[in-house]
Amino acid sequence: MYYNQSLNFLFYGTSRAFRKSSFPIMMFIGAILLTSGCGNKVTTRDVPVALPESFSLPTGASELETDWWTTFQDAQLNALIDTAITHNLELKSAWFEVAQDASNVAIISSQRVPQVFLELQGGASRPAPDFVGGENTQLSLRTSYEVDLWGRVKQSKLAAENRLIATYLDYQTLAITIAGEVSLTWFSIQTFQEQLELIQEQTEYNQQVLALIRARFASGQVRGVDILRQEQLIENTKEEALSVQMEMKTLRNRLAVLLGIAPGMLSVAQESKLPSLSSLPDAGLPMELINRRPDIQSSFNRMQAADREVAVAISNTYPRLAFNLTGALRSNTLTNLVESQAASLTGSLLMPLFYGGRLNAEKEQAKAFREQQVQEYGQTILQALQEVEDAMVRESLQKEIISNLENQLKLAERAFQQLRVEYLNGSIAYLDVLVTLDQMQQLKRELVTEELNLLLYRVSLYRALAGGFQTPIENEGEFSMNENPIPTK
Repeated sequence: MYYNQSLNFLFYGTSRAFRKSSFPIMMFIGAILLTSGCGNKVTTRDVPVALPESFSLPTGASELETDWWTTFQDAQLNALIDTAITHNLELKSAWFEVAQDASNVAIISSQRVPQVFLELQGGASRPAPDFVGGENTQLSLRTSYEVDLWGRVKQSKLAAENRLIATYLDYQTLAITIAGEVSLTWFSIQTFQEQLELIQEQTEYNQQVLALIRARFASGQVRGVDILRQEQLIENTKEEALSVQMEMKTLRNRLAVLLGIAPGMLSVAQESKLPSLSSLPDAGLPMELINRRPDIQSSFNRMQAADREVAVAISNTYPRLAFNLTGALRSNTLTNLVESQAASLTGSLLMPLFYGGRLNAEKEQAKAFREQQVQEYGQTILQALQEVEDAMVRESLQKEIISNLENQLKLAERAFQQLRVEYLNGSIAYLDVLVTLDQMQQLKRELVTEELNLLLYRVSLYRALAGGFQTPIENEGEFSMNENPIPTK
């Protein structure tokens, strides 16, 4: 199962994650995935949860774009997300975590080749001449090499490579999250701007009604309490406006941080027109979702790394074979250094006998950690399926909620017009008109909020279905194409 899943990620993930400018790192991670299936066997498992054949609700036929936010056809949103992906500090931090894991692979890989170092020793003995046979100057070249009899070093390297891939996939997951957060924040700002404009219109209308009531009060047609009630409604709408302004300002601060800008320094035009929704994307099959989502693939690679660590722990209980080679030039004086040469080759076989149960405990610990990663992998899959199902259910029912609110608003407007005529004719008290007017205005504001929720549910669906995409920072630092991946910048 591990090998097949790795290939699935290779052919899907890397083909969409990199372009020419990131070709070296693509080649390296692709090589990791191909060669990891050719090493010592590790425990293989099926997906630890039962998968449905399809999602419960029907979806659209259009293919989900990698840059899914462009489907909203909002140029301002596209620019904001581009800025966030380029300058978000959390995303940059995650990229340097990838670089750290890449260097860790290089560190572990160095154990597979001989370790060579040059040593120069010098000394003086008193009284002169010095002790017989003592060499005061020595230049030696030493090398040591451990034969990887049981694949301990190889499995350690493969585990590190799996962790590198997992960290890179975590980075891609974070990029998707940031794009989603920018979308949610921007749409919320637009909605609150629309709410504010609506409240201002309602306040102006309420003030016109207040002027009419005062005129009727002056002619003795209404009671003074009607004026107080209308003034109370105006103050209530002003309070609503203040709450909306507070939310808008805090959302702008949130957006600034997402863009890597200090709060209060963001300069972006405020718009009040929400984009219209396009048709639903094709959600595909649950198994396709597993191969597409970077967080699931990250969990899979961490599970595979844990398998490798079990192999390492088992190998630690077996003997180790090491060779040491030393070549030296020795002399009592530096000028005669090349006149005396010596060489030695030693081999050692180290067999662990008694460690107080430590090695077995480490083996059991590695197995338990592997089982933990298996369960977390299954949980990640379940959460991904839940996110898709929840988003589809919410969008489907949200459309019905909006339709219901629109019907309520039409009825409230008809009721208000009829009650207004009856009030002007003196048939009813103003309280009935006031209650209906307040309900109608509340329904209008609620309708704007529910339209925002419909957009947010669509963003949630895109995020739940999305795969990884390339970010600009991947062009700034590359990884070498040799065996040891090292960030160059």
